[in-house]
Amino acid sequence: MLDEVKIYVQSGNGGDGAVAWHREKFVPRGGPAGGDGGRGGDVVLRVNPRMNTLTAFQHRTHFKAGHGARGGTKNQTGASASPLEIEVPPGTVVKDADTGAVIADLVKPDDRVVVAVGGRGGRGNARFATSANQAPQYSEKGEPGQERWLILELRLIADVGIVGVPNAGKSTLLSVISNAKPKIADYPFTTLEPNLGVVTYDDRDLVVADIPGLIEGAHAGVGLGHAFLRHVQRTRALIHLLNGASDNVLADYSQINSELALYDEKLGQKPQIVVYNKMDIPDARERWPQVEAALKARGIEPMAISAATQENVRELVQRMFQLVESLPEEERVPVEQMPVYELPVEEVPFTITREDSGAFRVSGRRIERAANMTYWDNEEAVMRFQQILETLGISAALEQAGVRPGDTVYIGEYELEWSD
Repeated sequence: MLDEVKIYVQSGNGGDGAVAWHREKFVPRGGPAGGDGGRGGDVVLRVNPRMNTLTAFQHRTHFKAGHGARGGTKNQTGASASPLEIEVPPGTVVKDADTGAVIADLVKPDDRVVVAVGGRGGRGNARFATSANQAPQYSEKGEPGQERWLILELRLIADVGIVGVPNAGKSTLLSVISNAKPKIADYPFTTLEPNLGVVTYDDRDLVVADIPGLIEGAHAGVGLGHAFLRHVQRTRALIHLLNGASDNVLADYSQINSELALYDEKLGQKPQIVVYNKMDIPDARERWPQVEAALKARGIEPMAISAATQENVRELVQRMFQLVESLPEEERVPVEQMPVYELPVEEVPFTITREDSGAFRVSGRRIERAANMTYWDNEEAVMRFQQILETLGISAALEQAGVRPGDTVYIGEYELEWSD
């Protein structure tokens, strides 16, 4: 699925104003009669609900609106050009390619936004006549149109997103609770693009998205991290699917939450249903009581299912509908003001300072959130956190600052001992 493109748009120039004179029999000096030029065409992006990808932009990336017509004689205004409407699928985020600033988030059918304003028509010489200059010999040229490069990002519109490590069973779960038919196989990264399915329960339905498996560093764009994570941003709730066949389920759970929070603080705050999958595997069923107790000790109420045999799947669907229906209605924001929750490009990801005691302190919103979401009593989770430090460049920065094995490093409220 093509979900990000770069396009060039250019609005039309305004038409030139005319220099003309009123000609009429027996009126030797009829005065100026040059009309104004017409307005150039705007470039408009409009949602077409029948589209679901950005494939239409694969072979055409330049879009130019028409120019306004030149003003005429007898004070006639030139014709204005029609707007150039470019159709995009629902869920398209429009960004300025140079600054990364969000222009609009187009979600609902027929949402539209002007991305390049047509030039104003030039004024004809009739508009410049004054008592001191009754016969102006000049007019105005039309205003040039605007041109810019845009980034179009498609983010799926789903009520619930299914997230988890690769091979957790997300596609299988989506296939049994909905009408979706995703590709399913027993190896990581079967799903290379999100799948959508409609889940029906009684007389209600929800759109559920199977988000491809996240890996370490996804928040930083490792693999297809950004492409996957952007699709989670619109969901109202998440099903966090745990792979019961994994050697360390708690570390997997910590990893996914860290990746979500590092990419976007709001993702880490979305309500989750934590689901332990693959109860049809004897080893997974045997580990379940231990995993359940560990999660409950942290205030989480998990549930166990087997997507393959559909054990407890109906109960999961009921709980999913109850959660979504309990959430407050999301306010509709005007298109021009719709925020996209990305970390600012100019944000300094972290700073390193030396304390009076000689200890090092690492400060930064993202790394402190990751520290808060790490299970420090789990050795593998600690190792995964170490990998996050390396991915963000913090390990290298600490070594450059002079850290040595045995030194104390503070990250948020946590005191760590540095080691190789």
